[in-house]
Amino acid sequence: MSKQPPPKQRRSQRGSVEDRWCKRIKDADGNSVEVESAVAGQVTRWRARYVDDSGREHTRHFDRKVQAQQWLDKQLAALVRGDHVAPSDAKTTVGEWCDTWLAGYGTRRASTVRQAEVHVKIIKAHFGSVPMSAIKPSDVRAWTVVLKKEGRADSYIYAIYSRFSQIFTDAVHDGIVARNPCSRRTSPGMGKQRPYVATTRQVWALYDAVPPGVRPAILLGAHAGLRLAEAAALRVTDVDFATGVVTPSVQWENKPLKSDTARHSIPIPAEMSQFLAEAIPLGNGIQIVSDLWGNAGGPWTIERAIRAARTQVGLPDDFRFHDLRHYFASLLIASGLDVKVVQARLRHASAKTTLDTYGHLWPDRDDTSRAAVAAVYQEREEQWGSTRRESSSTPSRRTPTASSERAERTSSSLSRSDRSSRSTATRSEDSLGL
Repeated sequence: MSKQPPPKQRRSQRGSVEDRWCKRIKDADGNSVEVESAVAGQVTRWRARYVDDSGREHTRHFDRKVQAQQWLDKQLAALVRGDHVAPSDAKTTVGEWCDTWLAGYGTRRASTVRQAEVHVKIIKAHFGSVPMSAIKPSDVRAWTVVLKKEGRADSYIYAIYSRFSQIFTDAVHDGIVARNPCSRRTSPGMGKQRPYVATTRQVWALYDAVPPGVRPAILLGAHAGLRLAEAAALRVTDVDFATGVVTPSVQWENKPLKSDTARHSIPIPAEMSQFLAEAIPLGNGIQIVSDLWGNAGGPWTIERAIRAARTQVGLPDDFRFHDLRHYFASLLIASGLDVKVVQARLRHASAKTTLDTYGHLWPDRDDTSRAAVAAVYQEREEQWGSTRRESSSTPSRRTPTASSERAERTSSSLSRSDRSSRSTATRSEDSLGL
């Protein structure tokens, strides 16, 4: 049996401050003495060194011993706290880390990666050459002000800021920086932009104005709440025409759906099923939406048709397919459906998303809550009114008032005093023999 090699011992984390201008040697008697080194006066005198958790040694040189000791104490304290950052990593710039971060972000959907690349480009334009460790919260706040002055919308500024915070969070996890300069104190407002909601008349006018092959997409967005890529990729087999159910399976082009909740089925009326069935012969028999030549209609085909028709039907210039989804949400809310049902039909991951986007569309419930509380007062009035009627028909002892109670106590006291006086007088007469 071969002998196992001894385990490799890790270097001690203990640090030290060394004087490079001096060295210790043994004299003729074997005593240790300090003498001037060969590099005295030629190099920086004081060297601080320590070993981190991974066994790497870090050194730095100083002109004064007190500076070297302060730096060493700071590094050793960071090792104890667990937020130590290697000096070499502390020099990493925002641009360098963004490139590393994007390389690991490429596993997401292509559209998600493209959006991240746009955000990173804006971030690098401002912070690209700045070391990660040098960015302070005040720098972040000043940057959001610059973005606002550039004319960007509040919601977009918040999206870029959230991306910046995400990048820094991953850098902290990777040991590149010790802290994230982004916090609630530096966060800009999310913006309160409300989605445009078309009228029913405008939706049908848009349906009539687009090419016949694109019309199913209008119905799928406005009456089933499908997203653009879902509507373009919807297959004939994804629709149960007999029971009236739409179940998206993929996005354009055969990409996975946005989330697991996006796979949920959406019920549709029989009339809509009939409209969708009539459009099948216009296409290739696989996808429901088609272009002018009978090919599968992609997202660009749908958006191009909407842009060409939106002005003539009275829709704003920035109206897009996703606004049909907003119409679908408003249609459900106006019908009296609660937030959980609307969430399920829109296939949101949480009710919070539904309320944050469409909460303002729910009708004001002041009158309803007022009526609910008024019913309590009405019940009390009915109960006490019945009690009063019973009291008037049945004689009962009157409830004594405070003044009558005092009078009764006074009368009782006087009676006791009178009886006591008469008893005393009787005893006096008996003693006199009267």
